[in-house]
Amino acid sequence: MARKKSWSELSGGKKALVIVLSLVQISLTAAGYRDLAKRPADEVEGPKLAWGVAMLANWVGPIAYFAKGRKGLGLND
Repeated sequence: MARKKSWSELSGGKKALVIVLSLVQISLTAAGYRDLAKRPADEVEGPKLAWGVAMLANWVGPIAYFAKGRKGLGLND
């Protein structure tokens, strides 16, 4: 099994990719939490607390929230 590379061993392009993907993930999660906080509970599919916990699951949680967790957007009607 190959050894994982440390940050200093990564090329400049790979470091940039890690940073960009991290920023996208953080932004997606922040947008999900902001939307969840502002959206009334009757416009959310299921408990808001459950969606808040689910959004901690890297990419899957926020994408699932935007795809299935919001009511009245034409997608879940």
